[in-house]
Amino acid sequence: MLTLAEADAIADGVIDWGRKQGSGKLTVAVLDTGGHPIVVKREDGSEFLRVQIAIAKAWGALGMGLPTRVIAERAARPELAGFFVSLAAVSGGRLVPVAGGVLVRRDGQVVGGVGVSGDVSHVDEEAAVAAIEAVGLQADVGQVEEWRRP
Repeated sequence: MLTLAEADAIADGVIDWGRKQGSGKLTVAVLDTGGHPIVVKREDGSEFLRVQIAIAKAWGALGMGLPTRVIAERAARPELAGFFVSLAAVSGGRLVPVAGGVLVRRDGQVVGGVGVSGDVSHVDEEAAVAAIEAVGLQADVGQVEEWRRP
Protein backbone atom coordinates (compact mmCIF):
# COMPACT_ATOMS: atom_id res chain seq x y z
CA MET A 1 0.00 0.00 0.00
CA LEU A 2 1.14 3.52 -0.80
CA THR A 3 0.71 5.73 2.27
CA LEU A 4 -0.71 9.22 2.31
CA ALA A 5 2.66 10.51 3.55
CA GLU A 6 4.47 8.84 0.63
CA ALA A 7 1.90 10.07 -1.90
CA ASP A 8 2.13 13.59 -0.53
CA ALA A 9 5.94 13.49 -0.65
CA ILE A 10 5.82 12.27 -4.26
CA ALA A 11 3.42 15.06 -5.24
CA ASP A 12 5.55 17.70 -3.52
CA GLY A 13 8.64 16.19 -5.15
CA VAL A 14 7.14 16.53 -8.62
CA ILE A 15 6.25 20.18 -8.06
CA ASP A 16 9.67 20.96 -6.53
CA TRP A 17 11.49 19.13 -9.35
CA GLY A 18 9.55 21.12 -11.95
CA ARG A 19 10.42 24.41 -10.29
CA LYS A 20 14.13 23.53 -10.08
CA GLN A 21 14.22 22.36 -13.70
CA GLY A 22 12.28 25.34 -15.02
CA SER A 23 9.65 23.06 -16.54
CA GLY A 24 6.10 23.99 -17.38
CA LYS A 25 3.60 24.33 -14.53
CA LEU A 26 3.23 20.71 -13.44
CA THR A 27 0.19 18.93 -12.09
CA VAL A 28 0.56 15.56 -10.38
CA ALA A 29 -1.89 12.83 -9.41
CA VAL A 30 -0.90 9.95 -7.14
CA LEU A 31 -3.38 7.06 -7.22
CA ASP A 32 -3.73 3.84 -5.25
CA THR A 33 -3.82 0.46 -7.01
CA GLY A 34 -7.59 0.73 -7.43
CA GLY A 35 -7.21 3.96 -9.39
CA HIS A 36 -8.45 6.20 -6.58
CA PRO A 37 -6.69 9.54 -6.05
CA ILE A 38 -4.63 9.79 -2.88
CA VAL A 39 -3.13 13.20 -3.65
CA VAL A 40 -3.62 15.64 -6.52
CA LYS A 41 -1.58 18.84 -6.61
CA ARG A 42 -1.04 21.51 -9.20
CA GLU A 43 1.54 24.24 -9.50
CA ASP A 44 0.16 27.76 -9.25
CA GLY A 45 -0.91 28.73 -12.75
CA SER A 46 -1.23 25.15 -14.01
CA GLU A 47 -3.27 25.06 -17.20
CA PHE A 48 -6.84 23.91 -17.74
CA LEU A 49 -7.40 20.11 -17.95
CA ARG A 50 -4.03 19.26 -16.36
CA VAL A 51 -5.68 17.58 -13.37
CA GLN A 52 -7.75 15.35 -15.65
CA ILE A 53 -4.75 14.51 -17.83
CA ALA A 54 -2.53 13.66 -14.84
CA ILE A 55 -5.21 11.41 -13.35
CA ALA A 56 -5.79 9.74 -16.73
CA LYS A 57 -2.07 9.03 -17.16
CA ALA A 58 -1.83 7.36 -13.73
CA TRP A 59 -5.19 5.60 -14.12
CA GLY A 60 -4.31 4.20 -17.55
CA ALA A 61 -0.94 2.92 -16.33
CA LEU A 62 -2.61 1.17 -13.40
CA GLY A 63 -5.49 -0.16 -15.47
CA MET A 64 -3.26 -1.63 -18.15
CA GLY A 65 -0.46 -2.60 -15.76
CA LEU A 66 1.96 -0.76 -18.02
CA PRO A 67 3.61 2.65 -17.85
CA THR A 68 2.10 5.05 -20.35
CA ARG A 69 5.33 5.25 -22.35
CA VAL A 70 4.84 1.57 -23.24
CA ILE A 71 1.13 2.12 -23.86
CA ALA A 72 2.03 4.93 -26.27
CA GLU A 73 4.39 2.67 -28.20
CA ARG A 74 1.68 0.04 -28.54
CA ALA A 75 -1.01 2.58 -29.43
CA ALA A 76 1.14 3.78 -32.34
CA ARG A 77 1.03 0.33 -33.97
CA PRO A 78 -1.55 0.35 -36.80
CA GLU A 79 -2.71 -3.21 -36.05
CA LEU A 80 -3.67 -2.14 -32.52
CA ALA A 81 -5.52 1.06 -33.43
CA GLY A 82 -8.96 -0.51 -33.05
CA PHE A 83 -8.08 -1.88 -29.64
CA PHE A 84 -7.01 1.54 -28.37
CA VAL A 85 -10.12 3.23 -29.77
CA SER A 86 -12.20 0.65 -27.89
CA LEU A 87 -10.07 1.06 -24.77
CA ALA A 88 -10.63 4.83 -24.82
CA ALA A 89 -14.38 4.22 -25.07
CA VAL A 90 -14.65 1.65 -22.27
CA SER A 91 -12.42 3.70 -19.97
CA GLY A 92 -14.56 6.78 -20.41
CA GLY A 93 -11.58 8.61 -21.90
CA ARG A 94 -9.47 8.01 -18.80
CA LEU A 95 -6.43 6.77 -20.68
CA VAL A 96 -3.80 9.09 -22.11
CA PRO A 97 -1.29 7.10 -24.18
CA VAL A 98 1.76 9.33 -23.78
CA ALA A 99 4.68 9.22 -21.35
CA GLY A 100 4.07 10.63 -17.89
CA GLY A 101 2.10 7.80 -16.29
CA VAL A 102 4.46 5.81 -14.08
CA LEU A 103 3.84 2.75 -11.93
CA VAL A 104 5.11 2.93 -8.35
CA ARG A 105 6.67 -0.24 -6.97
CA ARG A 106 7.79 -1.33 -3.53
CA ASP A 107 9.91 -4.48 -3.50
CA GLY A 108 8.75 -5.21 -7.04
CA GLN A 109 5.03 -4.96 -6.27
CA VAL A 110 2.86 -2.20 -7.74
CA VAL A 111 1.58 0.01 -4.90
CA GLY A 112 0.27 2.94 -6.94
CA GLY A 113 0.56 5.11 -10.00
CA VAL A 114 1.71 8.65 -10.66
CA GLY A 115 0.56 10.85 -13.53
CA VAL A 116 2.19 14.16 -14.38
CA SER A 117 1.06 16.78 -16.89
CA GLY A 118 2.28 20.26 -17.71
CA ASP A 119 5.31 19.94 -19.96
CA VAL A 120 6.27 17.66 -22.84
CA SER A 121 5.64 14.03 -21.97
CA HIS A 122 9.24 12.93 -21.38
CA VAL A 123 9.72 15.82 -18.91
CA ASP A 124 6.49 14.84 -17.13
CA GLU A 125 7.88 11.31 -16.85
CA GLU A 126 11.28 12.54 -15.56
CA ALA A 127 9.53 14.53 -12.82
CA ALA A 128 7.54 11.48 -11.71
CA VAL A 129 10.60 9.24 -11.66
CA ALA A 130 12.69 11.72 -9.66
CA ALA A 131 9.94 12.19 -7.07
CA ILE A 132 9.18 8.47 -6.71
CA GLU A 133 12.83 7.56 -6.29
CA ALA A 134 13.36 10.42 -3.79
CA VAL A 135 10.95 8.71 -1.37
CA GLY A 136 12.77 5.38 -1.71
CA LEU A 137 10.33 3.62 -4.03
CA GLN A 138 10.88 2.25 -7.53
CA ALA A 139 9.59 4.06 -10.61
CA ASP A 140 8.52 1.73 -13.43
CA VAL A 141 8.60 3.44 -16.82
CA GLY A 142 8.90 0.16 -18.69
CA GLN A 143 10.95 -0.42 -21.76
CA VAL A 144 10.19 0.30 -25.35
CA GLU A 145 9.67 -3.16 -26.65
CA GLU A 146 9.30 -5.01 -29.88
CA TRP A 147 5.78 -6.38 -29.64
CA ARG A 148 4.75 -9.28 -31.83
CA ARG A 149 1.81 -11.60 -31.99
CA PRO A 150 2.57 -15.05 -30.57
